[in-house]
Amino acid sequence: MDFSIFTILLQDGITNGAIYALMALALVLVFAVTRIILLPQGEFVSFGALTLVALQSGSIPGTVWLLAALAMLSSALDVSAAVRQGRTRLLPQMLLIKLVLPLLLVALVCWAAPRQWPLLVQALLSIAVVTAMGPMIYRLAYQRLANAKVLILLIISVGVHFVMTGLGLVFFGPEGARVNPYVEGNFSFGSVQISAQDLVVIAVSVLLMLVLAVFFSRTLYGKALQATAKNRVGARLMGISTTMAGKLSMFFAAFIGALCGILIVPTTAIYYDSGFLIGLKGFVGAILGGLMSYPLAAVGALLVGLLESFSSFWASAYKEVIVFTIIIPILLWRSLHSADAGAHQGGDE
Repeated sequence: MDFSIFTILLQDGITNGAIYALMALALVLVFAVTRIILLPQGEFVSFGALTLVALQSGSIPGTVWLLAALAMLSSALDVSAAVRQGRTRLLPQMLLIKLVLPLLLVALVCWAAPRQWPLLVQALLSIAVVTAMGPMIYRLAYQRLANAKVLILLIISVGVHFVMTGLGLVFFGPEGARVNPYVEGNFSFGSVQISAQDLVVIAVSVLLMLVLAVFFSRTLYGKALQATAKNRVGARLMGISTTMAGKLSMFFAAFIGALCGILIVPTTAIYYDSGFLIGLKGFVGAILGGLMSYPLAAVGALLVGLLESFSSFWASAYKEVIVFTIIIPILLWRSLHSADAGAHQGGDE
């Protein structure tokens, strides 16, 4: 391996690692707040990317009809609950936010699709459509069982994953697609060539991480999410709605997934089920961080990207095996560490 090959692999690994880091952050956020292992995280990636592809072709993406159905079902459940609890005065505001605004977004996308708006506008519309689904999916699939055991929540996630994957096949078909790069050209640093598109991916990923860090440390809603992640019962006693926290975490997960799909679709052909593998690699990064630490999850995901990149050079046929195998020693170490801690605690008692 010469220096030029090393720099190409390093660039590819950092670019992929930036995407995996965003996915890992989303998974850690949702798990910390709700205890849900969000297997459908990858479907947000596929839906975001393929919605943009559909808009680029001038057709109406099937995701807008899914958004409309989710809005009607979730708002019907919320209205029914509000009527039973005697909170009818909140119905106008509830219907505006949970039904009217999503349907207006659906109408806007249907009107804009054949008009071939600029790529950036189409990307923003795609992100908006997929992001709006996050809280609705939480309302329909998870909210009623929010206090269930982690295993039950995992089973629900498996079901949601299969439903969304099937819908993706119906909406977009089995063939992959991609769009033109947002930025053309390369930048030269001595003998090193760096793709402008890769720089966009890395810059947007780093910027989003910084924005999320500021959100969690400086805003009221960010601190509410942190409080819920640390102690759900304590947060509820302090007046923080754990239902709101769950929906907000799913909002961010859907947004991050859709953004990742928008970032990678110019460089990689995306299929209806491509997001699942991307989500799994983000999950490996989150496992390396213990599913609780955002910085460690980001670092772990970056290591996954680098390992994948260099594995593709040394053992391309086994790169996926190598990536997913690294979680075995981590899980084994954590299992032994937990067992030792339990034994010491039992001995103290």
